[in-house]
Amino acid sequence: MVGFLDEQRDPLLAGALLKAIHTFTAAPWTITEMCGARTHGLAARGLGDLLPSGSRLVHGPGCPICGTPPEVIDRALAVAAHPGVILTTSADMLEVPGTETGLAALRARGADVRAVPGPFDAVRLAVETPRSEVVFFATGCETTATATATAVLHAAELGLRNLTLLTGHLLALPATAAALALPSEGNTAFLAPGRVCAVTGWAGYEPLAATHRTPIVVTGAAPLELLDGVLMAVRQLASGRAEVENGYARAVGRTGNIAARELAGRVFRVTAGRSRRLGIIPDGGLALAAEYAAFDAAARFGVGDLAGAPA
Repeated sequence: MVGFLDEQRDPLLAGALLKAIHTFTAAPWTITEMCGARTHGLAARGLGDLLPSGSRLVHGPGCPICGTPPEVIDRALAVAAHPGVILTTSADMLEVPGTETGLAALRARGADVRAVPGPFDAVRLAVETPRSEVVFFATGCETTATATATAVLHAAELGLRNLTLLTGHLLALPATAAALALPSEGNTAFLAPGRVCAVTGWAGYEPLAATHRTPIVVTGAAPLELLDGVLMAVRQLASGRAEVENGYARAVGRTGNIAARELAGRVFRVTAGRSRRLGIIPDGGLALAAEYAAFDAAARFGVGDLAGAPA
């Protein structure tokens, strides 16, 4: 198992991992990942080109941000077009296209759309601009949902009435189940996102590995963590096993962060989720719980439920 960050650029370790991957690769394998950080890490460093001939790394449906479907973006565009609204979201969301345009283009036409590091920046902005309607377009999975929930609780404590949320969060485990249910060719394995599993734990992946006879390896996003995850996956494929292995033990435990999940559970309820490539995912999204309905921008601006039925 690869250790801490000072080891992540060691060429000798990388060479040893690649040699072992070639040793255990006796047939063409397909290894799928669906986390944006891994997609970027693999592409930026050309790691896929170093695998044995015939084996391939497949980028899955993508992270919940880049995988946000056009209809969800369209609702954010509709809210941002309202006079007096300041729409805030992550910088990545500005470039995700809706049906005809995106948030960056709408901002260029004069809408007040701002990239912020996180939901607490939206809370601060709402405090500083009490005459504006500040909306935070919340996307991402369980990791970002925890931060969003914390910000909502803080806003409730402050009694803010000019802050609302568009909740486009997706849950990683149901999305993984939907991806594994898609038709596949040949022997496959799956790299599970370590940052998400730090919150959710990895126990929930065990039924998926057993049902789909697919090795699942939890990995980090650093280069050698990815190669280590690939090695663990091909070892399973070579031996005919289909189990969940944790290659990110420095951050992930079997049960994850229970306190973080309980916090998110106070603010959100599970609902249907929407993915650009996977479509509607039953129980794959989050919506605000009834207790925090006052923070629901979809209801305030009449754009419908982001995760559920069309507006």
